[in-house]
Amino acid sequence: MTASSSNGSDRISVLIVDDHAIVRQGLRTYLDLQPDIEVVGEAGDGREAVARVRETLPDIVLMDLVMPNVDGVEATRQVTAVSPSTRVIVLTSFSDDEQVFASIKAGAQGYLMKDVLPSQLVQDIRQVHRGEVRLNPEIARKLMQEFTNPQPATPKHDLTERELEVLRLIAQGKSNKEISEDLVLSEKTVKTHVSNILQKLHLSDRTQAAVYALRQKIVD
Repeated sequence: MTASSSNGSDRISVLIVDDHAIVRQGLRTYLDLQPDIEVVGEAGDGREAVARVRETLPDIVLMDLVMPNVDGVEATRQVTAVSPSTRVIVLTSFSDDEQVFASIKAGAQGYLMKDVLPSQLVQDIRQVHRGEVRLNPEIARKLMQEFTNPQPATPKHDLTERELEVLRLIAQGKSNKEISEDLVLSEKTVKTHVSNILQKLHLSDRTQAAVYALRQKIVD
């Protein structure tokens, strides 16, 4: 039996968010062919996306990350606050640690690359609608490795107080720009702190740093 969508229909309602009209059109063309999916709208940036979510209360939002006005990470935070029943799938060309971790912390239940096969995208939409989490295989493998790698039982670091502040904000999923605004630092200074943190903790990227902070209870 097909589960009812939040709009009262048996079809999965989808909002497409991307700042490139040709990308939106390509997605809409394929999704409109699916008997159980209905595209209820489009948005060209994060601000418009939040407004459209208020209007349509879609089941799924396909969210690009790099957009004008409001980026995809902040838009994801706002969408999940405005409509808790709406599930966000990030659909992007970026797989760097900062974007991945920030998106997941913001509430995204899927993180896919734009080169995903259309047929696979449809399956992922259906699975996220059922409450599952869908991640690009390489990203999923990387996150699993971070959480399964053994960590020291007690914190062993030589971080300054400022570096600890930066680490806590990294673990909250914040970008360098957001950290610079929170701590009233230049973005260049934040990048230096992040580099020092990774070097001192013998870690290779932000995702590992965030996992370290959570495991060592440097941040709740």
